[in-house]
Amino acid sequence: MFGIKDIIPPFIRISMAAAVLTASAQSDTLVFTPQWTSQAQFAGYYVAEEMGFYQEAGIKVRIEHPSATQSAMSRLRNNKCHATTLQLCQALEIVEGGAPLVNILQTSMNNAMVIVSARGKDPLTQKGARVGIWSAGFDQLAFCMSNKEHLDYQWIRFAQNVNLFVSGALDATLAMSYNEYYQLLQAGVEITEENVYRFCDHGYNIQEDGVYMTRTYYNSHKEQAHRFAQASRKGWEWAAQHPDEALDIVMRYVEKAHIATNRTMQRLMLEEVLRLQVDRESKEREFRLRPDMVRQACHLMMENGMLSKEVTYESLTPDP
Repeated sequence: MFGIKDIIPPFIRISMAAAVLTASAQSDTLVFTPQWTSQAQFAGYYVAEEMGFYQEAGIKVRIEHPSATQSAMSRLRNNKCHATTLQLCQALEIVEGGAPLVNILQTSMNNAMVIVSARGKDPLTQKGARVGIWSAGFDQLAFCMSNKEHLDYQWIRFAQNVNLFVSGALDATLAMSYNEYYQLLQAGVEITEENVYRFCDHGYNIQEDGVYMTRTYYNSHKEQAHRFAQASRKGWEWAAQHPDEALDIVMRYVEKAHIATNRTMQRLMLEEVLRLQVDRESKEREFRLRPDMVRQACHLMMENGMLSKEVTYESLTPDP
């Protein structure tokens, strides 16, 4: 009788073996997609890769950013990546929608969202104002605030910069304190305490960035997930201790991706992201999802019709 080796030519057998090895190598690699393009918001992951922390942890990691046509969450849903970063409110909405996620690492301990008004006005006095909001999402908390404060904002979507606001087309705009806030300052916009509303100071201090993966992937790759989380945390801790060197690493990623930014902007972003990682109460960089913030976010979103039922802290925990 003939065996499979006898009927398949040697060069095809070699190709098949190579394909199996390639597939095996790819399956061993954790593909991580941050929720946005290359910038200091993700410095800790770049550091972990560049400093060899992932390799030391015994895992292979490939960082792939989203594209204009494929968001980070879309990549996760379509198995193009295994882990991504999401804000807590985003994660709750996705889980309630039927896609179980687990939080394997929480980096943000504070909310970074602000509203900046034009002409020095207080955002809370601008009922019905035309307010810029991101096309990519991140809008759950802003909608809750506008409804709760009876502001009836007219939301105007923008892609990724502050041009609409600077041109005078908007009365106010949402901004992240580590990103668009500094873009506005660099554009010459006058910002004072009178025309800035900081969500974290008005009862909306909900955690933002955390690393999530599907529960299905986590359950079959627990050791890999834990090692990735530990090495990523090490990357962030190193960045906090060596901000100048971390910034050098960030700029290499930024330049490789041809991102229109500058070193000053990325330095300010890194400083603010690291500040937001320190819990207001403990004064420590805790790297944990807070159960009280999960409950607070759920209640706000349920009150505003964004969730039909509560998503519990335990449901987001890898091993409840």
